[in-house]
Amino acid sequence: MIIFHDARCTEYSAPGHPERPERITRTVPFLKDRHHDWEWREPRPADEASLLRAHSGEHVARIREGARDFDADTPVYPNIYEHALRSAGAAIDTARAALKNQRAFSLMRPPGHHATRDRAMGFCYFSNIAIAALDALESGAKRVAIWDFDAHHGNGTEDIVAHNSQIAFASIHQFPAYPGTGAKSFANIDNYPVAPYTPRAEHADIAQHALQKLLKFKPDLLLVSAGFDAYSGDPLVQMTLEQEDFATFGEWLRQIDIPAAAILEGGYSDDLPELIDAFLTSWEIEL
Repeated sequence: MIIFHDARCTEYSAPGHPERPERITRTVPFLKDRHHDWEWREPRPADEASLLRAHSGEHVARIREGARDFDADTPVYPNIYEHALRSAGAAIDTARAALKNQRAFSLMRPPGHHATRDRAMGFCYFSNIAIAALDALESGAKRVAIWDFDAHHGNGTEDIVAHNSQIAFASIHQFPAYPGTGAKSFANIDNYPVAPYTPRAEHADIAQHALQKLLKFKPDLLLVSAGFDAYSGDPLVQMTLEQEDFATFGEWLRQIDIPAAAILEGGYSDDLPELIDAFLTSWEIEL
């Protein structure tokens, strides 16, 4: 397992904000203590050409200039452009590693799947996974699938990849919940709205169905928006998955023959290190 990580991603914060540095600072030593054989790599920042495949020039300029907060959840932190570049670059590096048949995970912040082509929102500045998917298509992949099991709808990913015949996108998310989208499927977009407090077995079955449908697309690469906020103990939503369910998600990845890479999105409980470890360990190890 290769972990793409840059410690500078923990250098920004806002009091009381759920997307906080501790999500990463507690996870890094936890994983390093449990997995001495995993390889840690520092990602390269994304270049502007990579950003512009997914975002408008105006959007990139707004993030770079940082003149005002984008919304109440998405402040202009000091150096947020550089932080967002490194997070997007880690997603690209993770996807490129997967195309070399390596298992890879991006352990970075800020997350990305709410950032649309023209708007930063929901803790997200650049759409890391969409940027990585479009880079993979430039790098030789013919078809890319995106499996988003974050508890919130990946509206930004959808906005960028909708109607791209080389990409299939599936989002399994609580509905109703932030950002209020994702009720309908269309074209290459499969949305799976899940009601609050849906039984965990039913939720997991929906996630498996979504993955199996993506595999029928016969992608050259599967990218995973790995959000761990569908956990029963997460403070932001009302979902019911347990640590064992995220381990099951990792096991499904291990069982498929398609190169896969995962990118951290949400997950705001104090149990996040254990949830990430369960997912990655099951993905890597033959049980």
